[in-house]
Amino acid sequence: MKKVNESVLSDFFQKRKKETKKYDYGSVLVIGGSRVYSGSPALVGLAALRGGADIVEIASPGRAADIVAGFGPDLITYPLKGDSLAYDHLSSLLKLTENLKERSRGNLAVVIGNGAGRKRETKRTIRKYIEKVSVPVVIDADGIYAFENEDELSFENQVVFTPHLHEFFVLTGKKLEGLSVKEKAERVKLSADEMGAIIVLKGATDIISDGKRVFLNEFPVPELAAGGCGDTLAGISAALLARTEYRLKAAAGAAYLNAAAGALAVEEKGVSLIAEDLIEKIPKVLKNSK
Repeated sequence: MKKVNESVLSDFFQKRKKETKKYDYGSVLVIGGSRVYSGSPALVGLAALRGGADIVEIASPGRAADIVAGFGPDLITYPLKGDSLAYDHLSSLLKLTENLKERSRGNLAVVIGNGAGRKRETKRTIRKYIEKVSVPVVIDADGIYAFENEDELSFENQVVFTPHLHEFFVLTGKKLEGLSVKEKAERVKLSADEMGAIIVLKGATDIISDGKRVFLNEFPVPELAAGGCGDTLAGISAALLARTEYRLKAAAGAAYLNAAAGALAVEEKGVSLIAEDLIEKIPKVLKNSK
């Protein structure tokens, strides 16, 4: 097991070349949101932009897409009909993904599930989408529930799951409460190996594994239990995944950056921390890490 520190960010945030073109540093597509959970995709998208992605585009059901667009002009939105993700959206989502992949010269990562809700059709749509795409995908929040009770999962290290303890149980059927960090790490590693996925288990110590190696992010920030701070981790993860082949290191770097930004935000806001406070501290973490 290897502990993560700020050095993990160096591969992702070096000085950019003068001839840099748009998309060289990645494009992120966010798929999620619903009538009730309308702001979640916006938090993902804003965190991805602060995490260095050149472009963020968001596909959400109507009301959510309209609300996301109101967060700022940097977020490009694709409104979907209805109040939640549905199977009728699948073909257009796949077409959008392929178009973005071509436009970004392959530098694309997807985040799916945030605010999507847990309707049966929504979960089915998420599963089918994952089966058909060929880009790295971060599966978070309600997206994790799409794989509840699904046997023999296999993702060929294309997928990054970002569960907390209960979501890990939903995904794997394994309970981790009361175990030591070492014991948790062993079970996370085993589950990641069985699924062919990367797992980022969120907690006081984040445990990140691809089934072969394990990183520990020992950066406890209890205030990150606040709603929306998991969305920021998903967005940062996608921003790093979009511009590297080293997916485990990207996941570890995202965990560190999210926690470090959270820690800075807590210094000012304390228990009043909200996810937007964390997002605004990402640039300071990156500046200090150089």
